[in-house]
Amino acid sequence: MRTIDWKEIEKNIENGRFPQWLVTDPEIYELEKERIFGRTWQFLAHESELKEPGSFVTRMMVDDPIILVKNKNGEINAFLNSCSHRGVRLCTEDYGNKKAFSCPYHGWTYNLNGELIGVVAGNKVFGESMDKSEWGLRPVPRVESYQGMIFGNLDPDAMSLEDYLGEMKWYFDIMLGRSDGGMEVRGVPQRWVAKANWKMTSENFAADPYHVQTTHRSAVELKLTPSDPLYASYGHQVVLSNGHGINVITSATGRSNNIYQGMPESMWPMFEKNLNKEQLDIFSRVQNFVGGVFPNLSFLSSCSGTEGTKYNHLQFRVWRPLGPDQVEIWVWYMIDKALPEDYKEKSYKGFIATFGAAGTLEQDDTENWARIVEASQGLMARDRNLSYNNMLNYLMGLDNLDPDENFPGPGKAYPTCYTDHIARSMHKYWLELITKEPEVKSHE
Repeated sequence: MRTIDWKEIEKNIENGRFPQWLVTDPEIYELEKERIFGRTWQFLAHESELKEPGSFVTRMMVDDPIILVKNKNGEINAFLNSCSHRGVRLCTEDYGNKKAFSCPYHGWTYNLNGELIGVVAGNKVFGESMDKSEWGLRPVPRVESYQGMIFGNLDPDAMSLEDYLGEMKWYFDIMLGRSDGGMEVRGVPQRWVAKANWKMTSENFAADPYHVQTTHRSAVELKLTPSDPLYASYGHQVVLSNGHGINVITSATGRSNNIYQGMPESMWPMFEKNLNKEQLDIFSRVQNFVGGVFPNLSFLSSCSGTEGTKYNHLQFRVWRPLGPDQVEIWVWYMIDKALPEDYKEKSYKGFIATFGAAGTLEQDDTENWARIVEASQGLMARDRNLSYNNMLNYLMGLDNLDPDENFPGPGKAYPTCYTDHIARSMHKYWLELITKEPEVKSHE
């Protein structure tokens, strides 16, 4: 790897400038896989996807295939999806229910706790010396959950999930814990591959409402969104710890056109019971929550509809890197369990029409993400001497915007969503992680 002047990069990031060559550089990507995705919490599944003992889903943590399975005691285990005999990917189904997992190569079989329980020809070929208890499936080093959201971490020494989420938990409680029974995933995650870099897709959701009026101009022309060019700016952009952030978007009046995002009045007593005064205040005024948990989990709580009436939904999405210039997008649709079935179905249809590979808004975004990659791979864009003023601009709000001390929620809240405060925070945390040398552990 060529020498990288990290001090120069740090100085530029501090001043609202991000070197363009960092976006798609292959050497930087290899560092990201090890130092960022190998150390941070990554979203794997929601508990509602694993309803009964034997229920399983298969997921990815960048290049690591993972099985999550509910055992007979109702506990959820996560293992590397790889047979411990010859390393074959053990399970190829996306989801299902099994009593045990058998390898298609040599037939080794594992129970729901990952224990090796069956070896073809057993003692006849391995003798008595092989201890089956040593050859179970390899568990993900850390698996923890919050409000039904299951995360994994490849670093056994990482901080706890709750510490990592930090102030974001307060906002997750509004979105995930507002109603009795919490949330549930409807359907299965949508998945598709896009030409994009994971940093730019994560940033788009967590930090960039500024793009809405231009990128999604077709939605304005179809009268799906307001024509006011400041539409997505009203409210607060809230910078949180560890590179996380959330935009609490309201209307020009600071209120919402639909209290509690248009949820039925029958649900309001639940909100008032499960949320505190400050959370209720924000939830009653918000139009959209949009933000992200670093490095690659994004969320959007909004309203969609296809026949004039809009219905609330919550989507979580993971940007799984496939390389410096490609991502696999995973999108979970989530809705309150306590809502009437009719509302859920109409909400789901509105979501499908708006988001997903064929959604009206999704196609706008993927076009721009591809163009970022296309323009960032040439010699000029990747010139490390910066001789072409080779910087991307993150100057919005840098020296002309102060935090709103009266904002009722945690974090540092700025009184507009048209600002780059979250993006700069993401870049700083990215730099902190990628420049942190791995610890050398002694093997005594």
